[in-house]
Amino acid sequence: MSVVYLKLNFNISPIAPWRDVLIAALGEIGFESFENTDFGFQGYIQKSEFDLVLLNQLSLLKNKDIQVSWLVSEIQPQNWNETWENNFKPIKIGSDCIIRAHFHEKIEVKYDLIITPKMSFGTGHHETTRMMMSFLLETDCTEKTVLDMGTGTGVLAILADKKGAKNVLAVDFDQWCVENTNENLKLNQSRNILALKGSEVPKGGPYDLILANINRNVLMVQISDYAEQLNTGGHLIMSGFYNKDLNSIQECCASVHLKFIRNFEENNWVAASFSKQ
Repeated sequence: MSVVYLKLNFNISPIAPWRDVLIAALGEIGFESFENTDFGFQGYIQKSEFDLVLLNQLSLLKNKDIQVSWLVSEIQPQNWNETWENNFKPIKIGSDCIIRAHFHEKIEVKYDLIITPKMSFGTGHHETTRMMMSFLLETDCTEKTVLDMGTGTGVLAILADKKGAKNVLAVDFDQWCVENTNENLKLNQSRNILALKGSEVPKGGPYDLILANINRNVLMVQISDYAEQLNTGGHLIMSGFYNKDLNSIQECCASVHLKFIRNFEENNWVAASFSKQ
């Protein structure tokens, strides 16, 4: 049976940081994918899963300092696999890594990652994922224990595994992403990764490396948990926030003995690395 989707076009003011906060909240109530626009973003959800009551109950919509409006349109049934196949292009990260779909021609590189996104975040096309990948390519993962928070498609976890990690725990609050990650693990023959559904930082550490590509508000809440679960001398790599938020992120990390190392920046998005003292 064909699936009917709804597209909700959200306008939000001010956009930062509330766009990312609202996207995270919508993900909790069934929205499957998002696309940023100049004035906000578009969210996609199966018509059968859409609940207007749940949407109107979101606390952010009751904040008088934020203006949010949306328009709903119905998308006629279509071949979603064909749609993303037509739009998903291979992407090269540095000189050693390619992210591609199974139907793309294989290119000989050190790290060949096969990703079927199925509307999950994390194909390498977004600035935050590219910067996280760049940091990870420079990081020694040999025999390391790794935690990947907000795994999306599992792309970071898979790269860590290919770089020799002893074991990787990949966590996402969205069951769709967990299922997508497990599919991608099979495509890449990744055997040292466990994908789990969850939004809290798991207490299964300590970890040698923690990856967190989420959003500013979630990061600020969870940084102390990252520090607690990180081995002394271990590294934390984060993205999902803007350059104007870097000072706040650094201060929060410093308060729990995480030393700032350096950061990358692309189109106002930032990725930053820290070490535990």
